[in-house]
Amino acid sequence: MQTLSPTTTYIHDCPARAPLFDTAEYNILNVLRLAALDCRVASRTDLFEACALLFVDGEDAKRTYVDTLVKCLPEALTRRIKWFRPGTVEISFDEAWVLRCLCRIADEDLDSLKFLLASRIEPSKRRYIGFLLGRISETIQS
Repeated sequence: MQTLSPTTTYIHDCPARAPLFDTAEYNILNVLRLAALDCRVASRTDLFEACALLFVDGEDAKRTYVDTLVKCLPEALTRRIKWFRPGTVEISFDEAWVLRCLCRIADEDLDSLKFLLASRIEPSKRRYIGFLLGRISETIQS
């Protein structure tokens, strides 16, 4: 597969459209990808305990929320998440889903966010994943 631009990849000479995200969103994705690399060797965190303990402000807030989301997301989805290496132009379905959730929060489109969460997250864990996504969105915007 030859990658020519962030929005077009060619597979067997057929153009395939990758999700359209802007530079800021790619930067957020790379932060998530870096956290995923770091979290591969870290112990798993229980989603409920992690959210109960998160009352972080300041510089460490963004990193803490991102790390917690990356560690806990597989538990909420009950399967592994595909994260590409930072700087990779290609975006996995999982990565695109997380970015779309963050975009919906930034746009205050809570109905679409609710749909996205319901489409992939177990009902008992939607509130916690939504909380983490919301805190990440807040720290990015501030």
